Amino acid sequence: MTSTTRRLLLDERAVERALARMAREIVERAGDIESLVLLGIQRRGVQLTERLAAEIERAEGVRPATGTLDITLYRDDLMAIGPRPVVGETRLPPGGIDGRVIVIVDDVCYTGRTARAALDELADFGRPGRIYLCVLVDRGGRELPIQPDIVGRTVETTAGQRVDVLVPELDGRLAVELVSPAREMD
Repeated sequence: MTSTTRRLLLDERAVERALARMAREIVERAGDIESLVLLGIQRRGVQLTERLAAEIERAEGVRPATGTLDITLYRDDLMAIGPRPVVGETRLPPGGIDGRVIVIVDDVCYTGRTARAALDELADFGRPGRIYLCVLVDRGGRELPIQPDIVGRTVETTAGQRVDVLVPELDGRLAVELVSPAREMD
């Protein structure tokens, strides 16, 4: 078993500040909240979407439409997952997505493959007027030419590291941690 070290990148207050800033940027870019839809990618993107929607409602007095995307069947590594992938729920708001401003929300952007899968899935449901990608953490390392439009924090990482976004609903607390392989002693 490989041991790891964890370093706190964002505590609860820092995550909340980042989400508040991101919510303001979403409103500025979208313009009309009535046509705005926030879609969280399963798993932690869903919880971040709810926090962003609540922040927008707090600031603007109107809650944007929200939904969820499960990209499992759109992944380009589906065969590597195994014969029985766990598929979650994709839930779009009433009225669909045609012509609307869509904000895809995810916890971490790394290779760009998750965002590509989300775009492929959205294409099966309609034609949005505009799509933005919003992530709490951009860790670099792209394999595809996809960049987030709205970012809470940019973090430089190495291939052996991972960024964990923790949410109270799944992890008991709100934080972002950098997980690194522990150095072996000589």
